[in-house]
Amino acid sequence: MYNLEDYNYDLPEKLIAQVPTTSRDSSRLLLVERAKKSFSDHHFFDLPWLLEPGDLLVVNNTKVVPSRLFGHKESGGQIEILVLEHPNSDAFRSNTRWCLLRSSKRPKKGGHLFFENNISGTVKDIGDDGLVKIDFHGVSSIDSLLQEKGHMPLPPYIKRQKGDYRAVTDRERYQTVFALKPGAVAAPTAGLHFTEGLIGHLHQAGYALVHVTLHVGHGTFRLVKTADIREHKIGEESYIIDPDAAKAINTAKKDGRRVIAVGTTVVRALETVAGRNGKVTPGRGKTDLVITPGYSFKVVDAMVTNFHLPKSSLLFLVSAFGGLELMKSAYRWAIEKKYRFYSYGDAMLII
Repeated sequence: MYNLEDYNYDLPEKLIAQVPTTSRDSSRLLLVERAKKSFSDHHFFDLPWLLEPGDLLVVNNTKVVPSRLFGHKESGGQIEILVLEHPNSDAFRSNTRWCLLRSSKRPKKGGHLFFENNISGTVKDIGDDGLVKIDFHGVSSIDSLLQEKGHMPLPPYIKRQKGDYRAVTDRERYQTVFALKPGAVAAPTAGLHFTEGLIGHLHQAGYALVHVTLHVGHGTFRLVKTADIREHKIGEESYIIDPDAAKAINTAKKDGRRVIAVGTTVVRALETVAGRNGKVTPGRGKTDLVITPGYSFKVVDAMVTNFHLPKSSLLFLVSAFGGLELMKSAYRWAIEKKYRFYSYGDAMLII
């Protein structure tokens, strides 16, 4: 269960969702019941009828920064960058940031880059796996530029060309309705299925909902290169658990009510701050927690999650929670039933 190849599967390309569903909560929802080892097909708007009285849902209120910029090198070669550093402090005003760069040939240290809106940059340093540190020129604040002119950092399996008309829709739909605190370079996709109407139905049905923050970093989606998945490193991501959220979660656990994590990011945040007795401690910090089979969950009792890429750390996590063989069966079920996969795809509720 620690062999990377155990987490591979074949997915027809046509099942990779390129656009979101017309309505967020009209996406499909596969209910996975671990105790019964059973599956059943629903829609996300059925969620209030699939939960139990007293359930507490925990969502991630991180906000995706439109951090993608297009440009070219001095040679004229096209480039695309993803600005990775998004400090949440007004005191941080540096326009020198680590970025993920995609180009046919990586520029050299000291090389000049040219972007839209008369912005340029100088390569100050070069890291591994496509990382470059860029000093931006021609703008007073790179953060303001990104908010106004940046493109949403969609994953590469969602095909978009420069100037694609769907980019306007992406600005809204690749963001959850909970999005409040800027800092993520990718969406916490399990939360994309919620609407204000559905949240109202959940409250009316007596379900509580609290927010935590985990700013999704590019390391979450880093290619796994280790044959033993326990050796994989994903890098650090910032989290914030406020006292009210911690109190609500701890009260639910004390009362024997289920804590339902909406997304793998919430799972990692809660499990990071939980003590051995499962008590959640409020605060902020960074986590590099990689969850693989054999992990003993201390807080999370059920999970909402999308369908994840083969050989990914996200698939390791859901397999740790649901069981590797059951997850393999669930994915086979979803493929046979033509569920839509990945960020804009459908969801699972694992109980």
